[in-house]
Amino acid sequence: MTIAVGEKLPEAKFKEKTADGAVELTTADLFAGKKVVLFAVPGAFTPTCTLNHLPGYLENRDAILARGVDDIAVVAVNDWHVMGAWAQQTNALGKIHFLADFDASFTKALGLEADLSGGGLGLRSKRYSMLVEDGVVKSLNVEESPGQATVSGAAAMLEQL
Repeated sequence: MTIAVGEKLPEAKFKEKTADGAVELTTADLFAGKKVVLFAVPGAFTPTCTLNHLPGYLENRDAILARGVDDIAVVAVNDWHVMGAWAQQTNALGKIHFLADFDASFTKALGLEADLSGGGLGLRSKRYSMLVEDGVVKSLNVEESPGQATVSGAAAMLEQL
């Protein structure tokens, strides 16, 4: 069952690359007492994710933060090395949290997993965005097609803030 607006995020652990290596972060670390925009992509370095979804959040980062958001994070079912390389390659390191849901446990707990085996990607996340306040989902925007980033894009999120 997919998480719904008004529900609390499940407890989960992520890894994020830092200058000192991998850091483990929990949902409490990321969302407790904060207003956070979280968006998910099927995979780091994939075309729509790299050319459309992530750039929108980078370009609109200041506008999003100016509307009372404390932080922005992207999550993908990838390892922390890949997520860290993606952050560096896109000049987004330190601007957005790049969270590795390395075993898809968070994605599965949300009910937002997608079997993309037909495209050679295996189990991944659906593309979505959500506004989370103190760990509670305030808005949820799930794309119908993983190749689109419209309802989950930064422009749509800005309209909701």
